[in-house]
Amino acid sequence: MPTIDSTLAPSSEVFAANRAHMLGLLEQVRAHEERTRTKSAAAGERFAARGQLLPRERIALLLDPGAPFLELCTLAGLGMDTPDLSKSVPGGGIVAGIGFVSGIRCMVMASDSGIDAGALQPMGLEKLLRVQELALENRLPYVQLVESAGANLLEYRVEDFIRGGATFRNLARLSAAGLPVVTVTHGSSTAGGAYQTGLSDYIVMVRDRTRAFLAGPPLLKAATGEIATEEELGGAVMHTSVSGLGDYLAEDDRDALRIARNILANIDWDRQHERRDFEPPRCDGEELLGVMPADLKRPVDMRQVIARIADGSDFLEFGENYGSATVCGHFRLEGWPVGVITNNGPIDSAGANKAAHFIQACCQSGTPLLYLNNTTGFMVGKAHEEAGIIKHGSRMIQAVTNATVPQVTVYCGASYGAGNYGMCGRGFAPRFCFSWPNARTAVMGGEQAAGTMRMVTEAAMRRKGAVDEAKLDDLSRRIVERFDSQMSVFTTSARLLDDGVIDPRDTRAVLAEAFAICREAEARAPRKMQFSVARP
Repeated sequence: MPTIDSTLAPSSEVFAANRAHMLGLLEQVRAHEERTRTKSAAAGERFAARGQLLPRERIALLLDPGAPFLELCTLAGLGMDTPDLSKSVPGGGIVAGIGFVSGIRCMVMASDSGIDAGALQPMGLEKLLRVQELALENRLPYVQLVESAGANLLEYRVEDFIRGGATFRNLARLSAAGLPVVTVTHGSSTAGGAYQTGLSDYIVMVRDRTRAFLAGPPLLKAATGEIATEEELGGAVMHTSVSGLGDYLAEDDRDALRIARNILANIDWDRQHERRDFEPPRCDGEELLGVMPADLKRPVDMRQVIARIADGSDFLEFGENYGSATVCGHFRLEGWPVGVITNNGPIDSAGANKAAHFIQACCQSGTPLLYLNNTTGFMVGKAHEEAGIIKHGSRMIQAVTNATVPQVTVYCGASYGAGNYGMCGRGFAPRFCFSWPNARTAVMGGEQAAGTMRMVTEAAMRRKGAVDEAKLDDLSRRIVERFDSQMSVFTTSARLLDDGVIDPRDTRAVLAEAFAICREAEARAPRKMQFSVARP
């Protein structure tokens, strides 16, 4: 297989500037993530006084030591609690990711109860729905560590209440799909949130800490006049000995997590993790920091990205000289075949046709697909319209939509216009979707949008007999500001338009995990039922 030769010049000023720009953006991402971890950890003394572990300490004890953990959607809700990003606390009130528990790859969700008692935030609801969707799609057992004050009634929104029901529907779907739902209820699981515990197949409760009831003492007294303590209404002892809601009674958090690990260890589940010999890339993955220019208008050879992801930096390109701005081909990732589609410019008719052909060929061979987004969209203009760009672009979009193999997307640079669709953007349901810190996503660039609206508005002014340049300049400025403010990862990832922002240097490792998850999902055959496991 031909080997890609590196054309980068790491000692050059341009490379150094690109690297510094990428590191600066990455530092911002990590700062936002660290702010959430710091705020959660600040509750440590309070948790310790109660004999409890912090949420991330719980996750650490649940997971297999040394095994990978792919955390998801860390920037969820960024800037939506306060416009000052330096004070925003992202994450949505939950910690979620995919990792190994007793040798089994699982989706793990934990209430971040160190922050606002684990109250679920609006984007936390969206994040929860997303990780449940990933568990269903990738056939992963679902382990949840629950301790939540529920919704904040002072910020009640009826749409969150309605959509919240889908989280419980998903738990029933997971169970019916043959995917075990294991829950440790570390603290409160009350009101409608009690079904987060109740709709589980295996439930571990903690003595003196678990609280699960539909109406707590204040609501119960207000509704019926009845007086009861929290322990009487929904304590762990009551539920494991009287109601039967709880299956296991733990003495503390550590004991509860030990029980959860034992549950997974004793479930007859697929543990096949085939390993293959492979050669690491010849090109240094550290150099991915300097590949993408700060100005996305500058050209990039995306083969240089592939060279730092692929085994041995080997890449067999498909249709190299046809629609050459659209790069397609095969490489191996930790010994496993992957088909990749990426962009060295806009997508023209030939590139769209080639990509559609390549997608169908990968489906025929069962080869998963990777999309490395770096495109300003499909080509426009009279010649391209006459050549059938809409028709050929539609063929590419149809191929992406109906592909029968797992598809994973990484936004490496620009992802504009219908190019986002053709390159399996989030709206086309890639199995996983990640962003580099410099990625930009929009219907078009701000300057193009401003130019378009300026021409339309100027034409309208001329019809009325007067052109106001000041108003046109102000219009252009406002449009550019509006577009530019919405296209960065700090906006898109906050709105869960990806599954997380990753360090470019971690791309190979993240993709290896993502495709391994997909492979296992394809090979797995859970025992499906017409019902979910009902509580006695």
